[in-house]
Amino acid sequence: MIEPLTIVQNQLVSLSREAIAMAPQLVVALIVIALTFVVSLLVKKVVRYLTGRSKMRESLRTLLINISSIGIWMLGAMVAAIIAFPNLTPAKALAGLGIGSVAIGFAFKDIFENFLAGLIILLRREMRIGDFIECESLEGKVEEILIRETHIRQTDDQLVIVPNAVLFKNPLTIRTDTPLRRITIACGVAYDADLDESRSVIEGAIKDCDSVAAESKPIQVFLSGFGGSSMDFEVSWWTGSTPLEVRQSTDQVVGAIKRALDEAGIEIPFPHRTLTFNSPVPLATEAT
Repeated sequence: MIEPLTIVQNQLVSLSREAIAMAPQLVVALIVIALTFVVSLLVKKVVRYLTGRSKMRESLRTLLINISSIGIWMLGAMVAAIIAFPNLTPAKALAGLGIGSVAIGFAFKDIFENFLAGLIILLRREMRIGDFIECESLEGKVEEILIRETHIRQTDDQLVIVPNAVLFKNPLTIRTDTPLRRITIACGVAYDADLDESRSVIEGAIKDCDSVAAESKPIQVFLSGFGGSSMDFEVSWWTGSTPLEVRQSTDQVVGAIKRALDEAGIEIPFPHRTLTFNSPVPLATEAT
């Protein structure tokens, strides 16, 4: 009868012999890993130097550096595995890698989706770090574009981390794609006001505002309709495209229009309501 200790001893001896037999191969595999580490560092320095001489955005440079490093490590790991395990041929390694990639792809579908979306976003020239964007009711400044996610700083200083697939699949508005943005507000004057004079007063008030790009872009004042208590103008002008510039210019223009209309004696009416009754309304009188 074979004792359990004897079986364990025989297995350990067998494993020790196999380990000793494989020792040279393992040493060579470790050397390959060490060389892979050195080559990876050199490749990263070369890619960083080459991309540093171009006008490529920093996030895209980081992506190329990381991809080159990952590629070197994948090649080095495959060579080391083939050396350590001679029965593992390149064809078997690639086949195993393909099957594993399919399994990993199903398991990490969202991660790969965001990764590919990040690659496309990084290759775009339209959205840059520092731009103000709006997507799916989210508005803020792009602080960082990473492989899987984008960091957006909202105007109230809250940081929102958005998966890249969201920015890729949905309509994206880039507020600061151009340095100027058109702003439109409504302004009403009384029905008995002179409309031509009102238009001139509004245009003059806007031209005097230093936040308005009056020299390069037109100021437009159009009658837009008959309001409940006023004749309504649609007033448009151009100013800086950032949210702060828009708010500051709107504040300045609205104040200037109000002061100019007041000085010209043109009324900005508040809503009036007329009540009509089908029969006379009795008035109660106080008893004396």
